[in-house]
Order: sequence, then structure tokens, then C-alpha cells
Amino acid sequence: MQASIDFEQLIDAIGDAVVMSDANGAITLWNPAAERMFGFTREEALGNSLDLIIPERLRGRHWEGYDKTMATGQTRYGHDVLKVPAVHKDGRSLSIAFTVALLQSPEPEHKVTGIVAVIRDETVRFAQERDLRKRLAELEAKSSG
Repeated sequence: MQASIDFEQLIDAIGDAVVMSDANGAITLWNPAAERMFGFTREEALGNSLDLIIPERLRGRHWEGYDKTMATGQTRYGHDVLKVPAVHKDGRSLSIAFTVALLQSPEPEHKVTGIVAVIRDETVRFAQERDLRKRLAELEAKSSG
């Protein structure tokens, strides 16, 4: 027999950020890893818009897709890992990778009630890859010159 699972403890113990938002984009779950990654406490994040972590220049595109997902009940990002910029509370840029899942009300409505994202900070790895690509381009330029 499987022991019952303490989902709150599970979410709090996960090393990746887990962020859940309702149909309007208000944050409804913010685990300790999200606090560490983005700098906002749970109290600061809960009830606020996802705009807390979305760079201003990307908000229009984000909300257009979010609203479409809420209206249609579908996301084109199913199991894909999305890689996008984000912003920390102190204003610095982050590079994050995440997956999303839609949360739905019970049958027969089956209406999308929110979205959960599992997020990893890829800022260091992204910078390392960028530096390697730059170095490779420099080496290729030297060898062909």
C-alpha cells in the first residue's frame, strides 16, 4: 500500500521553483525555491501578477498567449522546455527554463483554472554557452583568416 503524499511538503522540498497562477494570472503558489530564484517572499508573490518576474518588454506577448490558453484550454507548449528571460526582485536579468501544465476543473466543465510552471534558473549555463559560442566564432575567424 502506498503511503499518502504530503503535497505541500513535496512542493516545498523541490529544488526547482514551482509557481502556480489562476486564470487571471495571479500567483496562487510560490515555493521556497521560487523565493530563492526570484527574490520575492511567498507573502510578496501570492495574489500578485506574474508581471513580478516577467520583463516589461515581454509582458504583452506573455499575456496574449496566457489569455489565449485560458480561453481555448490548450497550450502549444505541452511538454516543451521553454527558455525565456525573467527578472529578479533586485532588477537583474535571469535566464530561466521551465515546463508548464494546465490545471482544470472537474468534468463536465473541464475548464482551465490555472497554470503551474516548474522553473529552473539557467542564467549561469546560458552565459557559459554564450561565451563558448563567442570563443568558437573567434577561433573560426582566426583559422579562416
